[in-house]
Amino acid sequence: MSLFTCPICSLPLIREGQVYRCSEGHCYDVSREGYVNLLPANRKHSKNPGDDKAMAASRARFLDGGWYSPLRDALCSLAVRHMPDGGAFLDAGCGEGYYTQGIFSVLAGSKGSFRLSGIDISKSALKMAARRVPDGEFAVASVYRLPVSSDSISLLLDCFSPLAIDEYRRVLRPGGVFIYVVPAPRHLIELKNVLYERPYENSEDAVEYQGFEYLDILPVSGLMSLDSGALLDLFHMTPYAWKTPKEGVERLEAVTRLDVTMDFRVHIFRRLA
Repeated sequence: MSLFTCPICSLPLIREGQVYRCSEGHCYDVSREGYVNLLPANRKHSKNPGDDKAMAASRARFLDGGWYSPLRDALCSLAVRHMPDGGAFLDAGCGEGYYTQGIFSVLAGSKGSFRLSGIDISKSALKMAARRVPDGEFAVASVYRLPVSSDSISLLLDCFSPLAIDEYRRVLRPGGVFIYVVPAPRHLIELKNVLYERPYENSEDAVEYQGFEYLDILPVSGLMSLDSGALLDLFHMTPYAWKTPKEGVERLEAVTRLDVTMDFRVHIFRRLA
């Protein structure tokens, strides 16, 4: 049985070869890369929503360089701690699958059985994710309309994706764990110093959400010494690529090496019964 449900009628989907079907007869083809599109055309806000091919490639190169490996290691440790045997993991906004792949690897080595899935709105990113984790399930979908049954997920990760707390509450089982990664105050501050005349630090909040209890807030930080190639990949994988003035981009392109702070907060919640 798939973790996914039909985006039209919400009935469970069953995979038969290269097709997902529900009992109402709706069917969805699996792409040659291994993902399925469960985002109906009438719910798209653009022709090709999410990260484009170039942005996804920049993120993959940067992450595969190991610069954010401390964060991945932390998430892997949390997954082993909070994922029950036989449980289901959902990466909500999985992108190109860097963290999904790491979590799959540690769960495969430590759990008797589990199911793993990832969703993202970007086809370009999902092509990479499905190739990284061929034993997982991947679908084009929005975090605001997850094609997942209620009370079916044991562990849910949101790493820099939009926060869809109502959907997360719906799909998580009672007692299930939600891991939410956000930028801490000093995250990429040196990069912002180059890009902007008046850079600002990120806010830091511990927000209570109805139906959840806090388990912990885990800090992850470090200093990266980036050459120009890695620095530009970092820039192009962030929202700064869309909103930085031309002068800021030109200043960044002139930098040959820069020490940049990574600074994350990992918020860990449990869904209440």
